[in-house]
Amino acid sequence: MNETVRGTAEMSAAMAILGTIGWFVVLSGQPIMDVVFWRCVFGALTLLIICAGLGLLRNRLSLRIIGLAALGGVAIVVNWLLLFSAFSRASISIATAVYNTQPFMLVGFGALFFAERLTLTKLTWLAIAFAGMVLIVQSAPDAGDIGTDYFTGIVMALGAAFFWAVAAIVTKKLKGTPPHLIALIQVCVGVVMLAPFANLAELPADAWSWTMLATLGIVHTGLMYILMYGAIQKLPTHLQGSLSFIYPVVAILVDVVAFGHRLHLSQVVGATAILIAAAGMNLGWTLWKGKPPVASPHPIK
Repeated sequence: MNETVRGTAEMSAAMAILGTIGWFVVLSGQPIMDVVFWRCVFGALTLLIICAGLGLLRNRLSLRIIGLAALGGVAIVVNWLLLFSAFSRASISIATAVYNTQPFMLVGFGALFFAERLTLTKLTWLAIAFAGMVLIVQSAPDAGDIGTDYFTGIVMALGAAFFWAVAAIVTKKLKGTPPHLIALIQVCVGVVMLAPFANLAELPADAWSWTMLATLGIVHTGLMYILMYGAIQKLPTHLQGSLSFIYPVVAILVDVVAFGHRLHLSQVVGATAILIAAAGMNLGWTLWKGKPPVASPHPIK
């Protein structure tokens, strides 16, 4: 099996796993704070074993690297809290679609902090995504179909995308640091950060809840990181970007099949617009043809 085929299989599996995360969050039946705390606990144990097996624990990290990784960890944990909270309010489908505005958050940060140029193509993709957002926000869900706080769920999903972009910007400063080690630091930060707020006095009493929580930490964190980082090392950027859209497709299918949630036509159009715009931004699709170069009347021989 060549590197590209193996990387494609790893990335596809990672995104498919990620697409089922909402199902496990909802079926755990636990408060969101507890879900994220136990995801961090089980994720930390899994990544600790992985890092030890890879010999990464022998790496000596500077205080700067640890501090930046910890800052990214805070952003990642807030990201999880907001996204998981959005599932019960705006449905897994809508929350996931809105969450995929992440590329536009990164573009905004790039323009604001790194003086990156906003091209007409980028602005057009942003306008398409914004139009999709308007369609979603204006679509009233069926009574009792999903949560009772639809608009708050959308805002939470947007907030989750924002904090994901913050974490991505911070991670850019950690170039050269083993990604599994960064992930380990981040989930350890989550354990410390959420321990005072988790309901440790009344632990889940049934095996089902523990199975859901353990799966979120072991599979959706530990295994998913291994597959995703392994794929990133093997695949070109454009292929990584295209395969990443397996995640929202699987999430929407899970929402429809497992929970019976049906989107209104305007919500389908809005979600599609956001995903197409995000794909265009990630994959560098161009909407405008550049002018052909003018031939010189006196070619250089």
